[in-house]
Amino acid sequence: MSRIGKRPIPVPAGVTATIEGGQLSVKGPKGTLSLQLRDEISYEVEGDGIVVKPANDTKAARAFWGMQRTLVQNLVTGVTEGFTKTLEITGVGYRAAAQGKNLKLQLGYSHDVNIPVPEGIDIKTPDPTTVEISGIDKQRVGQIAAEIRRWRKPEPYKGKGIKYRGEYIFRKEGKKK
Repeated sequence: MSRIGKRPIPVPAGVTATIEGGQLSVKGPKGTLSLQLRDEISYEVEGDGIVVKPANDTKAARAFWGMQRTLVQNLVTGVTEGFTKTLEITGVGYRAAAQGKNLKLQLGYSHDVNIPVPEGIDIKTPDPTTVEISGIDKQRVGQIAAEIRRWRKPEPYKGKGIKYRGEYIFRKEGKKK
């Protein structure tokens, strides 16, 4: 039995969930998200929430149960609150600036790195060493954050690079004389 899958997903006021054509659509104050439904799982939209159960007693149905429940929970959370990832830039001369639909990064290369901001994602730079990525789709927010981080991963000797807020960088001792 899945401990996560057993719990129903509460649907707050102002959010509507509908199942039609093999898709679950959730509409809320921040927008609309949809999820392709699995055949191994049965979904029921009730007055106070969404219940996710395995459709049969196969191993695949039990494997997808908790994950599908979490994906539906992410839809509900996304259309009500949204998701945010914060990146911190460490290093002399490393900085970021949001310019319209682009994010301009100076990361010690001979050129500036320009990253286009996709539709539905909002990027802010409260200060030159902080980048806040927000949106309603958790997967897209995390993917954009990972692509930005990939330009200069934190290195273990001085800790220079782009890291997630709260991420621990394992530090190594340098050369000894």
